[in-house]
Parts: sequence; C-alpha cells; structure tokens
Amino acid sequence: MAFLSRPGLSRLWAAVRTRLERSGLQPTGTIRLQHLDVEERESLSLLLARPFTGTSATIRLPDLDTRLRASGVGRGLAATLAALGPPLTDRRAARDAVAAERHRLGSAAEAALAATPLADQPWAHQWLTDIRRSGTLARQPRGTALTTITQAIQTLATLFPAGGTALAPVVWGRGELATRTTGSAHGLDDGTLLARLVLRGIALAQDVDLPTDAPSRRALWRRASVTPDEVSSTVLTYGLRPTGATWQEAALRERADHHLETHLTLRELRTLHLELPRGTRVHVCENPRVVEAAADAGRTAPLICTSGSATTVVLTLLDTLAATDCAFAYHGDFDWPGITLANRITARYEARPWRMTAPDYEYLATRAELHGTPPLPLTGTPVEAAWDPELTATMHALGIALHEEAALDLLLDDLA
Repeated sequence: MAFLSRPGLSRLWAAVRTRLERSGLQPTGTIRLQHLDVEERESLSLLLARPFTGTSATIRLPDLDTRLRASGVGRGLAATLAALGPPLTDRRAARDAVAAERHRLGSAAEAALAATPLADQPWAHQWLTDIRRSGTLARQPRGTALTTITQAIQTLATLFPAGGTALAPVVWGRGELATRTTGSAHGLDDGTLLARLVLRGIALAQDVDLPTDAPSRRALWRRASVTPDEVSSTVLTYGLRPTGATWQEAALRERADHHLETHLTLRELRTLHLELPRGTRVHVCENPRVVEAAADAGRTAPLICTSGSATTVVLTLLDTLAATDCAFAYHGDFDWPGITLANRITARYEARPWRMTAPDYEYLATRAELHGTPPLPLTGTPVEAAWDPELTATMHALGIALHEEAALDLLLDDLA
C-alpha cells in the first residue's frame, strides 16, 4: 500500500474516486489524465506494467481493477481506494435513498392529511405540494421530518376544524396551541420549522402573502385567532411623555416626572397612543446602565435602550415614534457588534450619531489611557461605520474596544 500512496498517483486516485462515486462504485469506463510530469509517468508505468511516455494517458478502469486484483494488493479498485481513504460514497445509491425517503415522507404526509377535515381542501394540498417541492423536509433527519409535517397538519386541522377556510370559533394562545398539537409550549415558537410551515398553510388558507418579518408573522397568527406571546419581551424606556389622554399615557408621563424607567411589552405598544410632540429628539442607547444613570441624575430627555440588540419590541417602539416624526440620536459600544447595531439603527431611522464619530472614539480612548483604565482588546471582523468613514479605520488602528459606560458622563451632559 505504501507504493499506492506515492504523490505520482494522487491525481489518478482523485479522478478514479470521482468516477467510482458517480457510477455506483463499479469500475467502468475510462479516465484521461493530461499534463503528466515525469514522476506521474513513472508511477503509472509501474502500477500498470506498461510504459507511459507521453504527457497524457487514457486508463480503462476495468483494466486497473484487474491489475490491482492480480498484484500484491489483492483487492479491487473500490476496496483499494477505501483503504487509501477517505471512505467512498456511493452517490447514486445516496440519491436513490433520498428519492425513496422523499416518496415515503410524501406518502405519509398525504395519509396524515387525508385523516383530517382538510382532506378535500385545495389549499391544503397545494400547501403540502409546495413543501415537498421545496425539499425543506428532505433536509431534516428522517424522524424529525415526519414528526414535523404531521404536527403541522394537526395544527392546521385544529385551526380549521371544519375544513375550508373557516377558523375555529376559539382564540388560542400560541403556547396553548403548541401544547395541544406538539406536547411542548414552545413547539410553535418563532424561528422553528414547524411555525414556518404552519404560517405558510395559514397564508394559503387566508389567501394572503407569506409574512417576511416578525410583526407580519404576529399579525398572521392573530388573523388565525392565535395570540402570540407579547408580554415576555420588553423594551426599556425613560422619560417618555406621550400626548394621549388615556390612563396609560398619563401613567407614562407620571413615571417620567418621577424619573422612573418603564419596561413596555409588545402588548402595551399595541394599545398605547404613543405620540410625542412632533420633532421630539429621542436618544437611543445600547446599554441599560445609561438609562439607570439618567434616572439617578434626574435627566428629562426621552431615552430608549436597545439592551444590546434591536429586538422586535425595540423596533416596534422606534417605528411607532418614527411615524410621529420624532428624530433619533444613537450611541452604542465602540466594538464591531456595536457598529453593526449602530448601522442598523442609523439606516432604518436616519438617526444622528450621538458621540459616535472617530474624534469621539479617539478622545475616549486617550482619556481611558490617561486614567490608567486597562485596555479592552478590539476583536472580531471590522465593520464599516456607514455614518463616518474614518471611524472604522481609527478603531482598527488603536485596537481598543470601548463600551458605552466609558462615555457615560458625556452622555448625561447631553441628556440634561
């Protein structure tokens, strides 16, 4: 086997491996090697016991297989390559297995659909056909794929118990519905394959577009009489004084007057008349410590915190305020994730950078060094700051990450 591993045969074995894997591991057909060097010609001559003198060679795989079996190797071509490694893959058999699994999975899904009130509904069969064509389920582990499509059918049958497009006369909590059809309250959580499949079915049944973002997904759930979780995720706010006349707006104004922060849920944002005076400048920060410090200092400027990432509830609030012509100023961490988030906020809301320029970064870095603050290395892949072409280069040159707390006194001055 040592001779077979010599470099002069490496191109031969690579070409043979490709041919075998495509032909069901059978040594059939020929391969042609071109631009042979001296070492390759010598190795092929020794292997096949005939001279190779030109710069190209045509080799019949049956002849090579016979030669290996008759030689000291004592095994056929496929066994030889398997021994040389890595293991061979019978791609034809693999394709046949995938096709057979798709057929089996499709038959099982059709049978599951036929056992529900959706059996005679064109939209339900179109839904199943679209899923099968997409290959989504075929890419899942065998047991997972069957469980997922079965649970999706059961969930849609629960929502449309009479068939057709008429919804059940009941409002489900999404966790309750998930428990009913999957056994887990998190079975229909956002981002799961099951939730995506069910939403695709609801969209077809209701003849609406498939949702592409979190707000439209929640809207489609509600359209199907399913209440998504709108209370567990919150956005941290401070100093909001909406002009509305309900007790909710009055409560926000009172909390602002007493310098208290407020966590708002998606559910509250749906019912609040959250309109600030037109042109109000709203400051947006990344870290909750800024809100805490603003409250301790009795600052009055409106402030919203992304808490490290702009989640759906954060964007919902900012979208609401942007619709009332509020203006935004944004500050975040001077690190690459911070720049990424700042790019997102400044682009979406035309937010003004708030002490987020290259001179701001240089000043804070110099001040930290003078104070003897241990430097925090700037790691990761650099991100271009869309609002200041010099910022990324400056950060990369100094190599120091600065969190928002490094600028806390300056930010509080701006909020006064």
